[in-house]
Amino acid sequence: MYREAWGKTDEGRIHPLAHHCMDVAAVFERMLELPVVRDRLETAAGGRLTETVRQRLAALAFLHDAGKLHPGFQAKGWPDGLWPLPARGHLKEGWAFLTLAYKNRDHPFHATLRRIEKWDEGEAVFQLAAAAFAHHGRPVEEPASPTLRDWNSRSLPHYDWRREAKVFDAALRRWFPGAFELGGAPLPEANRFHHAVAGLLALADWIGSDTRFFPYSAPFDFGYAAVARGRAGKALAATGFDARRFARRPAPGFRRLTGHASPNPAQTAAADIDSDARLTILEAETGSGKTEAALWRFVRLFAAGKVAALYFAVPTRAAARQLHGRVDGAMRRAFGEIAPEAVLAIPGVLRAGEFDGQRLPHWKVKWDDDNPAPRRWAAEHATRFLAATVAVGTVDQAMLAALKVKHAHLRGGALDRSLLVIDEVHASDSYMTAILRELLDGHLAAGGHAMLMSATLGARARAKWLGQAMPSAAAARAAPYPAIWVAGKDEPRAPRHTGSSKTVCVETAPAMGDYAGTARRAIDAARRGARVLVVRNTVDYAVRTWRVLREAGGGPLLLRVEGRAALHHGRFAAEDRALLDAAVETQFSTDKARRPEGRIAVGTQTLEQSLDIDADFLIADLCPMDVLLQRIGRLHRHALARPGGFEEAHVCVLLPENGLDPLVAPSFVNGLGAWEREGAFDGIYRDLAALELTRRTVERAPTWRIPEMNRDLVEGATHRECIEALIAEKGERWIAYDRKVGGVEAAAAMVGRINALDRAKPLCDLKFPSSDESIMTRLGEEGVVLPLDPPPEGPFGRRITRIALPAHWSRGLGVNDGVETHPEKGGELIVSVGEKRFRYSSAGIERADRCR
Repeated sequence: MYREAWGKTDEGRIHPLAHHCMDVAAVFERMLELPVVRDRLETAAGGRLTETVRQRLAALAFLHDAGKLHPGFQAKGWPDGLWPLPARGHLKEGWAFLTLAYKNRDHPFHATLRRIEKWDEGEAVFQLAAAAFAHHGRPVEEPASPTLRDWNSRSLPHYDWRREAKVFDAALRRWFPGAFELGGAPLPEANRFHHAVAGLLALADWIGSDTRFFPYSAPFDFGYAAVARGRAGKALAATGFDARRFARRPAPGFRRLTGHASPNPAQTAAADIDSDARLTILEAETGSGKTEAALWRFVRLFAAGKVAALYFAVPTRAAARQLHGRVDGAMRRAFGEIAPEAVLAIPGVLRAGEFDGQRLPHWKVKWDDDNPAPRRWAAEHATRFLAATVAVGTVDQAMLAALKVKHAHLRGGALDRSLLVIDEVHASDSYMTAILRELLDGHLAAGGHAMLMSATLGARARAKWLGQAMPSAAAARAAPYPAIWVAGKDEPRAPRHTGSSKTVCVETAPAMGDYAGTARRAIDAARRGARVLVVRNTVDYAVRTWRVLREAGGGPLLLRVEGRAALHHGRFAAEDRALLDAAVETQFSTDKARRPEGRIAVGTQTLEQSLDIDADFLIADLCPMDVLLQRIGRLHRHALARPGGFEEAHVCVLLPENGLDPLVAPSFVNGLGAWEREGAFDGIYRDLAALELTRRTVERAPTWRIPEMNRDLVEGATHRECIEALIAEKGERWIAYDRKVGGVEAAAAMVGRINALDRAKPLCDLKFPSSDESIMTRLGEEGVVLPLDPPPEGPFGRRITRIALPAHWSRGLGVNDGVETHPEKGGELIVSVGEKRFRYSSAGIERADRCR
């Protein structure tokens, strides 16, 4: 029985190769018709894409699976014994197919390829062919010296690749006649354009391969092109990549979008920025409505046709979970029944809108509402997150579009059409900043829009993002706050601050390691009716503090989840983090009607990000000034009744008992300083000079007015002039330590630039690492995610499906090492992975050999 070339096969069914290639080309062709997508491509190309050019691009997209014509690939769908040689792939074989067609006159594709050769005046065809063969996520090297002998290795009665290549060639010419018309503008030579095409074509391949949109259709039919084109349009609309059905003109108003009566001046100023402004930076205090300002700018840009999607990036998974519901609610208010469901862009989590999904065999997903809606297509795989109309996730998901990792081009092509919002941009380290710089440069160069937000962004960082000269310390301190900066303009907009100001009394205590003393102070305040936040720099210090609090009689005052005392940090299962977040928001409610009661919440940085909470008293470890102001942002956020003695906001900053001088050794204590081991020099808050300036500021000025003093506080502790003056005063040991930190930061930035995907370079020159692991482990705050199957009951009574380990516990572990759970008394679990054992309890996940 003769077998025609297949593009997809399953249980004896086939979808002809030319049909599948047309599916993908039709999706790509429809993408080129979307106004925002075409705008981004034309910006990257540096000129208009004519109809002839678009037809030629679609024809090149058709060629993406030409390598599947090889009999060694086709054999994967044949019964055993029909091909005794090793099976083959199809990517390098695709290159070989074109190379051999170019060199051999008797090749079935020779005449067509010679016509295609004339579509450019330089390297465009070659680069775009490379884009087509990179559709599985990585650039593919052209084989050195392919031969026809490799394709003609044996005569097969049931398959003739030459015969199938003639069908393939005839389909291409018939289905894209405009591509082969003489004349017309040449294909664009711009490297950024070729990278953008690679990303969109990879996405088109993913959509065009989905049988929900493109069911099997055999045998081959020359009339199939019209079918594929009809399905392509429906697929793009169903997935939400074609977001035109959501568009509302004029844009929804602020009240409809947010539920608030009217915007504040900063929100109005952000929304009123010219829609052609590509990069804006919003600086405003915590709790001032920066999220709503970003959403309002998005709906206005969306209505104006400037963007077709939104990606809202935050530093941590916990912050993404918190923000997701707010963004999804805003979309429902703004767009009504047709609103796009916001995707929660966290790997391992399936959530779209208000619904959760569960993975089933054969790549299927069961959703809570039993609705297999195609609009949730982007939520069902981490690679597709950025193809959603609206997504909220971690900043590392966006950064993967700017790294030399698998599917970076797909992510970048999807992101280009979005408003990219990066919240708390000040939280990025040198490595991440280098990657974010590359991400932003590529996004803006393609015509994309971005908005950066921070409550505490220093002039040094802001100048880098805006490409401006670094202002002096005096000028930086004199800059207005709040402020909105627009790239290309030297002066910011300075919206009037109309929110409430608060007086904060700040004191220090050299008691960072005095768990008992910290516990006594927290318990005393809580017994007087105060809601107390205790924010430690590390999980280890948080857990120890929490346990001492329980032993000191503070158990009944601690944050409670389902009746159990709990603390708050990132080392909990996702299901339990949701319970923890809900509990702390309830027990530290911002509601004026909240009950007067003392309560203590102990945790880490998770308490300072994206939670809508209001505390009366804050105990916090010494940290950089910008981080300290973030923590203070959870204190006295609203005009609420306060217990006696806490009418004004009060902060106690815990210092190392021996000061900071010993840490220049280098040494490390509770997040401060650095450790040097086996050539590594690492830490959390390594900049001791910035920490010392923060300490001095607290002791010199124990009363702060927030937000009026924000700018002066941040610049006084982070500006390079101030840091250099301090280091000079401190002497040689501090100078040597600063040099080492500077060298580490420079090295991290250099590694970031090396790992970054530079879209200004030719696509064919790219060499991706064989493994993404060494690049990706530098991103995010978590390591290996352990699947728990069947899901055991966690310490708060809820079934948990997965636990993420810290990155430094994950070395040498993999999800295939075998995960076992063993319940113990009190709702605790022992989790075994290979030879390693962990304990999971209301204190979170801990190494079993270090518990208690």
